[in-house]
Amino acid sequence: MNKEFILALEEIKKTKNVDKKIILEALEKALVKSYQKNYDNNENVDVNIDEETGEIEVYSLRDVVEEVSNPYAEITSTKAKEIDSKLKVGDVCRVKIAPKNFGRVAAQTARNIVIQKIRDAQRDSVYSEYLDRANDIITGIVQRQDKYNVYINLDKIEGIIPTKEQVDSEVYTPNQRIKLLIKDVKNTTKEPQIILSRRDKNLVERLFELEVPEITNGIIEIYAIDREAGSRTKIAVYSNDPEIDSIGACIGYKGSRVNSIVEELQGEKIDIINYDKDIKVYIKNALSPAEIIDVHINEKKKQSLVIVREDQLSLAIGKEGQNARLAARLTGWKIDIKSEAEYKSLSQAEIDDILGLNEEEAEENESEIVEDSSKNLDDETATKDILENDSNLKELEEISKDNKLEDFEVSDKDDPDDDDLLNIEKEDLESLSDDLDSLLDDSNDYL
Repeated sequence: MNKEFILALEEIKKTKNVDKKIILEALEKALVKSYQKNYDNNENVDVNIDEETGEIEVYSLRDVVEEVSNPYAEITSTKAKEIDSKLKVGDVCRVKIAPKNFGRVAAQTARNIVIQKIRDAQRDSVYSEYLDRANDIITGIVQRQDKYNVYINLDKIEGIIPTKEQVDSEVYTPNQRIKLLIKDVKNTTKEPQIILSRRDKNLVERLFELEVPEITNGIIEIYAIDREAGSRTKIAVYSNDPEIDSIGACIGYKGSRVNSIVEELQGEKIDIINYDKDIKVYIKNALSPAEIIDVHINEKKKQSLVIVREDQLSLAIGKEGQNARLAARLTGWKIDIKSEAEYKSLSQAEIDDILGLNEEEAEENESEIVEDSSKNLDDETATKDILENDSNLKELEEISKDNKLEDFEVSDKDDPDDDDLLNIEKEDLESLSDDLDSLLDDSNDYL
């Protein structure tokens, strides 16, 4: 060991980012083990390496005693004082020794230690780099595939896609370039293990962040996302800026942004919906593309009853229940979907049971439903009251005539369209009354 060795360590520090002190400390410990192994005398030794010169010094650590029984472990107080005058019986004396051929042992040990420490440093560096990127997106190249894993070249290291992180419908071919999510990073004795995913829903979220600048800069935010990999994804987005079309921005001009994501996911369908603080609206949006008539909810238990037209039922539920399933996970609510006919056939007790309501909650919910429905029918009911008897009908007719005369006085006499609009006959009013009666009868079916 000499000055050249120290210079070599300095170069390793620069090129491999391995601290010289770490190598020297490891080497000192390794040389102690090498001494004990090669000289087989159970002697307690300490090894020091000079950081400037590279010189190695070996010390035998011996107990200071009055009478020596083991020369490899003990030293008399007289001899100890020759080394250090302050030493006394019971202290430990460091006796410098020069083991035969120890230089050769040291050189071989140093070589092995340096190689090992370089590997350790590289492993730790790669581990730290990928650990910092956990849950981030990365591009890799498919190398090969066996029964369980797909192996991906990540440039500095090889990552794997285990079976549970693969998408059943996807095909992975050698030299194929794909985007993946860094699912997990494990530090092993050989090298870091990078677990990759094509199945995780966060992969879709990261793809949207890549493709939609408004998401990257925070103008649009992703509220929730749920996915059945290889088949369909639902993503809820929103913006605090009312001028921003969140869905339009995610779709892009002529679908350019979302199509890029669909292509990367090998044809997976993507539903982009608006998040809404009103849970009823949010549930309606989540069940897109189905059209929803009404939503009843139990906020405490997060259970809902959704009513749709007969021709929208299968669309709302989706193939094998997928649309309803994704919507439920996206919103975090239980969603029970019924057609109009099914809903009308339910008793109030059955509706309460679907919503998970107790007796007190059921009464409150029923009154809320009646109140909401009444608000929707206020205008129609008021009009019906006026038209229900002849006196009211005549009163409305007189009001209409008065309005006609007043309006006629301030309008352009030469404009025939104004006259046509103002000439409301009794027969027309009676026809309007019949139409409103029919409308109200239909509406009462929901009360």
